[in-house]
Amino acid sequence: MQRNLMIKTGVIAVTVLACIFGVVGFPTSLKEAEANAGKRIHLGLDLSGGSHLVLQVHVQDAAKTTADAVIENLRSEARTRNISVDGYDRTNPATLQETDSIQINIKGVDQTKTSAFRTMVADKATEWILTPVNTTDYRLNMKPSALLELKRSTVEQSLATIKRRVEGIGLTEPTVQEHGQPETDAEILVELPGVDDPARIKDLIGQTAQLKIVAEKEGPFQTKEAAESSKGGILPLGTELAEWPGHGWYLVNRAPVITGQDVRSASARTDPNTPGRWETAFSLSQDGGDRFQKFTGANVGSNLGILMDAQLRSVAVIQSAISDQGVINGLSSEQESSDLALVLRTGALPAGIEYLNERTVGPSLGSDSIREGIYAGIAGLLAVVIVMLVYYKKAGINAVLALFLNTILLIAALAYFGATLTLPGIAGIILTVGMAVDSNVLIFERIREELRAGKTIPAAISAGFGKAWWTIVDTHVTTIVSCLFLFLFGTGPVKGFAVTLVIGLFANVFTAVWVSRVIFDWETSGKELTELSI
Repeated sequence: MQRNLMIKTGVIAVTVLACIFGVVGFPTSLKEAEANAGKRIHLGLDLSGGSHLVLQVHVQDAAKTTADAVIENLRSEARTRNISVDGYDRTNPATLQETDSIQINIKGVDQTKTSAFRTMVADKATEWILTPVNTTDYRLNMKPSALLELKRSTVEQSLATIKRRVEGIGLTEPTVQEHGQPETDAEILVELPGVDDPARIKDLIGQTAQLKIVAEKEGPFQTKEAAESSKGGILPLGTELAEWPGHGWYLVNRAPVITGQDVRSASARTDPNTPGRWETAFSLSQDGGDRFQKFTGANVGSNLGILMDAQLRSVAVIQSAISDQGVINGLSSEQESSDLALVLRTGALPAGIEYLNERTVGPSLGSDSIREGIYAGIAGLLAVVIVMLVYYKKAGINAVLALFLNTILLIAALAYFGATLTLPGIAGIILTVGMAVDSNVLIFERIREELRAGKTIPAAISAGFGKAWWTIVDTHVTTIVSCLFLFLFGTGPVKGFAVTLVIGLFANVFTAVWVSRVIFDWETSGKELTELSI
């Protein structure tokens, strides 16, 4: 019995030491202990201050891009199969709700090639439904399943891209997650603890960063109207106008030679030709490099334009074949060059975004929340300690020790798991204190009943813990199930509350059942007690 009790006590001691190490490590001073605790226990937005952003993804942009790609594919294939088509156009959905109306119109199909045309569409536009308007005109509508998948994948890709960009900045514990329903809301929640001036972060997140390297045909023109009038108001097939700020307008090919998806890496560096200026160098994947080399080798002497988000960044003459390296120059600062390199490395957003909600929490407000939360916790803890000591006498000391250990276990678990502590999380800790006391009350009252029934003190203690066990398990399991639903369907702060409460419940089972029983065993071991202070 004594040996078994020593082993249990050793387990408790090792657990306490592991908890202390998890929170403060091996500090040499109180100041170092506070610093270690600050590093290991991450504070959420409401405690450390920062920015809360809700973004909406413009899924309609992705739908239009998809439709344009289908049009270019059909136009190229029609020429290959010698099918005469007068023209293609598409609708222009302006909002998320109008995305379902995306439609491609095909006009003037050669009636003698109707069968070949239908076969071509079936081969090259598998996600679209072909409907004849008359003998020569048709329309294409995206299949509902394909449209649903487009919405889902656009939000997921945007979420992944934004997460990579935010993490690339080096922020501590950022939160980037879906907000609402992706199919209907297309919203993303971004929380940035410690960022009280989100202007640069918003600019960085919001850059679509759609890189295109295209063939430049003519330019520069002083104005867009001048460029259009030079072509009689009708641009050549497969071309578009792009502005190079400060240099004018250029006519460029719509179909890119290289896109941002071909970029393998990017980095900021100083411009060797212009002191004080910065540039962003990038390298291409093997496939992109091969295509780029073939194009530049076949077009030596022609002009090449680099577009970023449909705006020209530079125009250069192809001097010789270029394989897998490129440079975007003319950048004004190291910050601009580094940010551009970051968005190129993390990939392009598949669609534009719009900020629906922005909220900034100052660090002073976060400090106030921590202070008030600690005051509330201390007040509640003191009230519980006083009640337990007055009502249960010496046995109340048992409950108080288990209560303090329960709190230590919970905080240590947060540190080990790298969980983020929020204000609702503090509420979860305080609620855990109440749950822990409830477990002790169940056990103590059961022990009292057994003593009134005439059992000996050791037998009453054993029966009290044994009979209260299933009641404790039942209450804890139902609470954990509730927390599971809070975690699955709640937002960040609600999830923080659920996490801390669940960790506290598991810690409570250990302290209220195991630790408290060991303390009782020490009190009764080797003694002939005639009375138990409870």
